Amino acid sequence: MTIPQESVFCIDLHCHSTASDGALPPADLVRRAAGKGVTHLALTDHDTIEGLSEARAEAAASGVQLINGTELSCLWKTQTIHIVGLDFDADSPAFRQALAQQHENRWARARMIVDRLQKIGVTDLLDKATAASGGEVPGRPHFARVLVDEGKVKDSAQAFKRYLGAGKPGDVRAFWPDLAEVVQWITDAGGIAVLAHPRKYKLTATKLRSLVHDFIRAGGRSIEVSTSGQSSGDLGFLAELCRRQELLASQGSDFHFPGAPWCELGHITKMPDGLEPVWHHFREPVDCSAPA
Repeated sequence: MTIPQESVFCIDLHCHSTASDGALPPADLVRRAAGKGVTHLALTDHDTIEGLSEARAEAAASGVQLINGTELSCLWKTQTIHIVGLDFDADSPAFRQALAQQHENRWARARMIVDRLQKIGVTDLLDKATAASGGEVPGRPHFARVLVDEGKVKDSAQAFKRYLGAGKPGDVRAFWPDLAEVVQWITDAGGIAVLAHPRKYKLTATKLRSLVHDFIRAGGRSIEVSTSGQSSGDLGFLAELCRRQELLASQGSDFHFPGAPWCELGHITKMPDGLEPVWHHFREPVDCSAPA
């Protein structure tokens, strides 16, 4: 059963708009979140904060408290890892410069994906993927959409299985900075670094503990304990890991598009008791004991 973390508050700290690989423009996403009962939302588009201004304007109109967010790509021992940054200073010049570099990294990655997928025989693949992304930097989901539209695969799942998934030609990782560098960007901007969806990396328990150790050593303070698509066993494992490592607990739907009930805005399995929520440590802490 998916329920809000609190009876009055519903806090979703991970979602995506058309500013990266989501289906809804930022304002539409915020309106949808409000309609689903979300009271506190972090828009965490991949390697960008371009959607925050539009989202903030709609949040003010919809009565949603918007928390600054982004989801940054990095490398840990050749593995691509995602770090969510929360409650940072969005006007930090150094942070904006880092995001600009990430933007260039994403374009370089997109061009390399095109080079690696040339044998498929799709003409103007980069232009078509860019159009699919609404003019933003295309990611693998946008390339998958083009492959489906061109009849090269039957669906997005097959596109990832054949061409874009882990270990396939379109899985390009070389352009991301090191995990420690990305965590530093977030902390220097006054934010909290969160290890995103830890069980989605398919790491063994031993390797995940090693990742968490390095993450903490770099200055990371929180992990996502409750997120979409995880089993009750994963939830329990991550809750225990969070307790043992004395990390702050975060949660988020990882919403990308409507029509997928397993990752709908605000539909987040309640975190186990005894964890310290990350939102208690924002610059303006969210007090769930206060009336909405």
